[in-house]
Amino acid sequence: MGAAGKDSGQVQSLVRALTLLNRVSEHAHGVTLTDLAQDAGLAPSTAHRLLKSLEQMGYVDQDAERGLWFVGVKAFTVGSAFVRARDIVAIARPFMRELMEEAGESVNLAVLDQDEPVYLSQVECRQVMRAHALPGARPPAHCSGVGKALLAALPARNVERLLARTGLPRMTPKTLTTIGDVAAELARVRAAGYAVDDEEQAFGMRCVAAAVHDENGDAVAAVSLTGPSARIGPDRVPELGALVGRAAARITAAIGGRKPD
Repeated sequence: MGAAGKDSGQVQSLVRALTLLNRVSEHAHGVTLTDLAQDAGLAPSTAHRLLKSLEQMGYVDQDAERGLWFVGVKAFTVGSAFVRARDIVAIARPFMRELMEEAGESVNLAVLDQDEPVYLSQVECRQVMRAHALPGARPPAHCSGVGKALLAALPARNVERLLARTGLPRMTPKTLTTIGDVAAELARVRAAGYAVDDEEQAFGMRCVAAAVHDENGDAVAAVSLTGPSARIGPDRVPELGALVGRAAARITAAIGGRKPD
């Protein structure tokens, strides 16, 4: 076999091995050789040879008594390295830019720092009138879209403690200023899958936001669309909610996360 043919064969073996590893990872309780070979479209003998190579390197483990294959500790180690190294801002930016193009409004990314959301990044829209959220700015949690999206993912007792510490200052006539009202609003956020700041932080501005989740299903960030109420009317909120929810789901997948059960 020539060099080109040898390289091609090695690439094919690598692709097949990674395909098997992906299939194994989809079965938390183990999977048989027969099922793996069938799912990957391989002969059982080929699948077995590749699995044994992966086993030698620690990427899969075999329970010989039950005839089941599981993900090995080496695969976990590699995955953990990605978690440690991931840069959520760099990963999110392409999705934020695409969301801005789809919606025509400015897109923000924020995380919860102690008791407050803090903006990490913004992709500004092309409109003359647009919202500005400078990196490092800290909007109130109880009346901002990103704040509500992040609070909705926390246990109720944690939310109550946080709001007891920060208080519920009235920013506009629409601001929710009681823990009961905020709790009811967060229930609506969980039901809808996105949060809305309906001129509660700044009069004349609306924001729609959704949470980004990590591998444990915890909310690690929120992505939002913000713009003047003249452009983001109440009738447009469901459409933007669907767009921002989809963007948040795509960022979640890109960082190796999952939505909570």
